[in-house]
Amino acid sequence: MNLILLGAPGAGKGTQATKIAERYGLIHISTGDIFRANIKNGTEIGKLAKSYIDKGELVPDEVTCAIVKDRLTWEDVAKSNGYLLDGFPRNLFQAEELDKFAKLDGVVNINIDFKLLMDRLCGRRVCKECGESYHVSTLNGATTCARCGGELYQRKDDNPETVGSRLKVYEEQTAPLIDYYTKKGIILNVTGTEAPAEVLFEQVKALLDDLAKRA
Repeated sequence: MNLILLGAPGAGKGTQATKIAERYGLIHISTGDIFRANIKNGTEIGKLAKSYIDKGELVPDEVTCAIVKDRLTWEDVAKSNGYLLDGFPRNLFQAEELDKFAKLDGVVNINIDFKLLMDRLCGRRVCKECGESYHVSTLNGATTCARCGGELYQRKDDNPETVGSRLKVYEEQTAPLIDYYTKKGIILNVTGTEAPAEVLFEQVKALLDDLAKRA
């Protein structure tokens, strides 16, 4: 089962990706992880990507597509039940290129109100030590991590201006993918809310269990 996971920043894709991959035996493929691995290993394509990153520029779509295409040939993918793409494709060009070298079974799309995302991201606090994430609404004034005691802080990009900009980019570039995959008949829509991640995963699981039966 080969899947894509779509959703705006703060929609909870990371948590859902982990749960989906574990339940269905899929390889979770994050473009960020692929970039870091190629750069660390000094591959040719990694060097090319790094040349753009070092200049503060976006990695061109062609390079991103080439890195993903290469990742899908790795042995772990061949031995698994499939893969879950997270963070790719980000726009229609990447989606059309992906169609040339991959066959998808479904696209899980997390729909969520942007106002909720703004509150979720701007209210996020992260532990400097272990990376555990909290929301100010549940901290009751606490400034240290309940897990390890580390100091909590607000990321620089978790402010209204930056979050608003990220959501605008998503709406302009990535949201059109929903129409693209809806027309292909493989979109699987779920609704994100303030409820725990487990509640959202129940929606995801119901859709994917049905997809697996029809496969």
